[in-house]
Amino acid sequence: MQKPDIEDYLDLFNRYGKDFGAAYLEPEDERFRFLFDQLCRLLAQPSDFNLTLPEPFRTTAHRYLAGDEATVTHMRVVENRHFMLSDLFDYMRLRQRLGRGAG
Repeated sequence: MQKPDIEDYLDLFNRYGKDFGAAYLEPEDERFRFLFDQLCRLLAQPSDFNLTLPEPFRTTAHRYLAGDEATVTHMRVVENRHFMLSDLFDYMRLRQRLGRGAG
């Protein structure tokens, strides 16, 4: 199986030891900035699993990493980054629960 897959995402979230469902409510934290960067790097990698993810996640990651001015400006806002973390976490957990983690 190509990497990354669902386990890579869940492992990364689990390292932070919390439920990210309400992460968008949290204050700014360097750990969340680092997590956001790591997740963008995973989302930008070519894999069969990533191709099954909603396009907005992948597009945002590619544009952010490429330095797209509008995307970088949007993602400088703490709540926007945290909202994406929360959405991605919820999506991965849903996929895991539905047993469709393999892609």
